[in-house]
Amino acid sequence: GGYVDLCHGSWRIQGCLAVSRGIGDKHLKQWVIAEPETNIINIESDCEFLILASDGLWDKVSNQEAVDIARPTWLAINKTIDPLVACKKLVQLSVSRGSSDDISVMLIQLRNYI
Repeated sequence: GGYVDLCHGSWRIQGCLAVSRGIGDKHLKQWVIAEPETNIINIESDCEFLILASDGLWDKVSNQEAVDIARPTWLAINKTIDPLVACKKLVQLSVSRGSSDDISVMLIQLRNYI
């Protein structure tokens, strides 16, 4: 009986709440389950970093674009550049493309976990 609609570039539950945030809203419980979709992968030696970001980034920047921007900066980070540079570049790109949502970006170096 509920619906998901595209409103101003974002998918909204019942036309009011972004899909990714609908889990905690009591009035939407009959349409939204709190069971997340998960995927488990092994971290291999060729995995350099993980980009963990909110939908404010992913609504405007594709996975490949994010990697293409973050990777050269990330490689330079290991040589003395501030680690926030890659995150800031991704946030700026999303804002320049019109994102008005909250934008949080974190890069996690994976070699420590291999």
